[in-house]
Amino acid sequence: MFTGLIREIATVKSFSGSELSIKAKYKPELGDSIAINGACLSVVKIFSDGFSVDLSPESQKILAISNYKNDVHIEPAMKMGDRFEGHIVQGHVDCIGEIKEIKKSANSYDVYISVNKKFIPYIIPKGSITIDGVSLTVNDVNTDTFRLTIIPITMKKTLFKNYKKGTKVNIETDMFARYVSHIISHQKNLSLTWSEIDNISARY
Repeated sequence: MFTGLIREIATVKSFSGSELSIKAKYKPELGDSIAINGACLSVVKIFSDGFSVDLSPESQKILAISNYKNDVHIEPAMKMGDRFEGHIVQGHVDCIGEIKEIKKSANSYDVYISVNKKFIPYIIPKGSITIDGVSLTVNDVNTDTFRLTIIPITMKKTLFKNYKKGTKVNIETDMFARYVSHIISHQKNLSLTWSEIDNISARY
């Protein structure tokens, strides 16, 4: 489990076959789970200046692989007793989104991202979403796009500062939205309002 708060911007040393080697200040242990651009991966090698993880064919098929070069976001998995911030993130990327527009708005930035329409039901206005491992709040949702507002410190401290129109990003939708949708789709007689869904989410 993760929080969507980036620990470090690390550097890709190499990416060959299934092995991704990262140069980082953070020192994991073998077998540790670590989110790289939002995808939960396992550490398979340790170096003096970093570590390597394996990306299965399934992972490579789902992820925005073009972003696994140069710099990447990393966040180690939470430990028992860690302070919980951000939101509950599993490190399970649902889909790839594409940045359609970034607009400066007063002291922040509006970022518009498009996704396959089938994922829109899991993206909720004022709900949580993870973009390349960064925990963010959704402002508006349309037919196949949604809008985020990025504050200056987030823009400065994450890879959002490098993103532009056409950039592909890993997206993990809200876990509770996925669970509720799955329950409803398999229990025809179950009826929940969005208010009741919000109450369920607030318990966790």
